Amino acid sequence: MLSFLKRMNLPNRLTLLRILLVPVFCAFICVEACWAQLAAALIFVAASLTDMFDGRIARSRGLVTDFGKLMDPIADKLLVTAAMVFLTAQHRMFAGVCVVFIAREFIISGFRMVAASHGVVIAAGPLGKYKTTAQMIAVVMSILCLPLSGLSPVLDWTPLAVLTHVMMWAALALAVVSCADYILRNRHAIDTKNI
Repeated sequence: MLSFLKRMNLPNRLTLLRILLVPVFCAFICVEACWAQLAAALIFVAASLTDMFDGRIARSRGLVTDFGKLMDPIADKLLVTAAMVFLTAQHRMFAGVCVVFIAREFIISGFRMVAASHGVVIAAGPLGKYKTTAQMIAVVMSILCLPLSGLSPVLDWTPLAVLTHVMMWAALALAVVSCADYILRNRHAIDTKNI
């Protein structure tokens, strides 16, 4: 195992770290204490930052690998899906909103797989990046600004709770719009003869 890690480049280590942080995040978000919720938010932010840095490092240093191409999007989806499922279970996120976010990821992933089968690699568009940023902010705000059971939020101020809901709906709108934009911009990648 250690020799495997030593052979890994830095971007792939960051991707692996993000995957390993998911169960740690899940453990903390389940604890009904302000310190645990703060820790969960910090872990989520740290894991999200590894997503930003691993791609930049890989591209700037020419360290793009098949492992990274495969595992980076999986790590992203594991982190965000885990956060949203737990927030929904804790009544800090509407189930329908969670379903739309997850459905969007399935649709984009499916579209990418079909395009890849035709030898076309599709990069994320700017709207998708805005969606990801808004989604990450909304998740962190939900952890910090919305109550868990009888526990007061870490940041207990009503306007922040309202702003959290606004941010989540904004992220949801960006998720839907970016999904439609992604498919329309890349519709040429699908061979309509096989539909």
